[in-house]
Amino acid sequence: MTKRKKTSRKAKNAHISNRKAWLIGGTIMLCIYLWAFYYFFVEPTGFRWRALFGDPDYPAGYEIHGIDISHYQGNIDWNKLRNGMISGCPLRFIMIKATEGSTRLDPKFKDNFHQARENGYIRGAYHFWSNKSSARDQAAWFLSKVKLEDGDLPPVLDIEHMPENRSVEDFQCDVLTWLHVVEDRYHVKPILYTYYKFKQQYLNAPVFDDYPYWIAHYYVDKIQYEGPWKFWQHTDAGRLPGIKGFVDFNVYNGSFYDLKQLTISEEKD
Repeated sequence: MTKRKKTSRKAKNAHISNRKAWLIGGTIMLCIYLWAFYYFFVEPTGFRWRALFGDPDYPAGYEIHGIDISHYQGNIDWNKLRNGMISGCPLRFIMIKATEGSTRLDPKFKDNFHQARENGYIRGAYHFWSNKSSARDQAAWFLSKVKLEDGDLPPVLDIEHMPENRSVEDFQCDVLTWLHVVEDRYHVKPILYTYYKFKQQYLNAPVFDDYPYWIAHYYVDKIQYEGPWKFWQHTDAGRLPGIKGFVDFNVYNGSFYDLKQLTISEEKD
């Protein structure tokens, strides 16, 4: 009887130890999983991770407001959108997704681009960078599908991902290739869109400071980036009449006159 009790007690202690080991191991694995999820998915795109931050507070001190749109906004009711206000100010400019990579055209681009001008907005068109196509092919695709006119904003390059198989120096040369090809067509420096951490890490060469910078930095009262910038995309959780769901809100760092001066004009050539 005594031996059985001892054996039973040993088995019980071993079972408890195993449970503790599993609990500790599970906790460690959960922590690793949460860290990996944040590091690989949240942190690189933290500027647009609405779930972590909740509803936005709009920055004060800016009067020139705009939005950027694509097919994700669906069919826009432009009559209702004309009545939209942001922080008590009218909507002044609209950035519109045009192309992606070397083969994709946003299905709503033509209609959105036309409607933006018809409804009196200063409009811009942006290309979404792909790491699967060459810079020259992407620039040629953008130029074949986008015909900017007097009064439009300079072409925009939206770049948010660094290729794994390229050095930072080679990647920067690729980006400059796109910028130079498009600049040769319109004789204006394209606008460079990215989030501030990405610019600091991968586009920090002085040559990129010569381009108008459109910075994405969400859920902050003040941009942490210390360099010059023209546009600030401050939230992806904006709401406006005529648009179902969320839309990105932006401000221009200057007056309406300054914004007009930034636009394409044959007189500047």
